[in-house]
Amino acid sequence: MYEIIENQPDFVVIYKKPNTSFHSESGEPGVFETLKQREGFAELFPVHRLDKVTSGLLVMAKNAAANHVLTQAFANREVEKFYLAISTKKPLKKQGLVKGDMAPARRGAWKLLPGNENPAITQFFNKGLGEGFRLFIVKPHTGKTHQIRVALKSLGAPILGDELYGGDRMDIPVDRTYLHAFSLGFLFNGEQYRFTVMPREGEYFCSLSFDAAIAEWHEPWLLSWPELKTKKPQ
Repeated sequence: MYEIIENQPDFVVIYKKPNTSFHSESGEPGVFETLKQREGFAELFPVHRLDKVTSGLLVMAKNAAANHVLTQAFANREVEKFYLAISTKKPLKKQGLVKGDMAPARRGAWKLLPGNENPAITQFFNKGLGEGFRLFIVKPHTGKTHQIRVALKSLGAPILGDELYGGDRMDIPVDRTYLHAFSLGFLFNGEQYRFTVMPREGEYFCSLSFDAAIAEWHEPWLLSWPELKTKKPQ
């Protein structure tokens, strides 16, 4: 269900495996409750979340003061987040920006709207993996529900295995939804922390072509991300 990446006095960083719920579901404890009980934490606060289908890095606070600092950092867009995704569709451009308001759609999905009152903002690069596969590295500047999944669908490149957004395939075996929280960076009590973890599950995430393609993206914060002129929330 999870692996501990870093266990500090004020926070813990874990690797969440795919297809594990963050909160308890149908009477089964989720990763948050399991972590708290199994590790014997007196307190634990959910600073942010990942979708059930998504693997990767999560940080949780171990006291109220740390929770306040970290949740404010996320709210103020001071946390650097990078995700990896695979699609079998090629978007019109190798890099770009998806920006727009989001609203609930059918069956628990979300959709992108043309307005920009409170937009989801997502940058991306992508490259070929061979045999029709595309690898994306994604930098979300906001934290909307299903933001990356909706953004890639809007580009005509739904995430492989994402049945909710049209990424399911009948012609090839798909063993997971190919979305992974790859890197997380934040400032805490004056110290810079950065964690980066490769995906550990999924045939296409563990392939030689993926290893070759990801080589120049091992430090995603150093890529030439175009500067955004966006207003931070008040």
